[in-house]
Amino acid sequence: MKLAVKITPNAKKSEIIGWEEDPKMGSILKIRIAAPPVEGKANKAVIAFFSDFLKVPKSQVSIIHGDTGRIKLIDLPDEAKKVLRKCQD
Repeated sequence: MKLAVKITPNAKKSEIIGWEEDPKMGSILKIRIAAPPVEGKANKAVIAFFSDFLKVPKSQVSIIHGDTGRIKLIDLPDEAKKVLRKCQD
């Protein structure tokens, strides 16, 4: 599944904030990441965060688009839909 996320780097801790509606992209998951946006550290932290959160190997999580931006398109395993639906409630 593909998921749009909005990243806030340099946070005190990595966590899910909630959902935001975007007129162009639809629902976007907002997360805070403790890593700085330098030398790909935040991108690696995003992959590690979703891997830990979904309990899947890091190889099943990838950034498809948005390497240098705050809004990223993430590719996740299909079973992630069930876990992420719980975050919407």
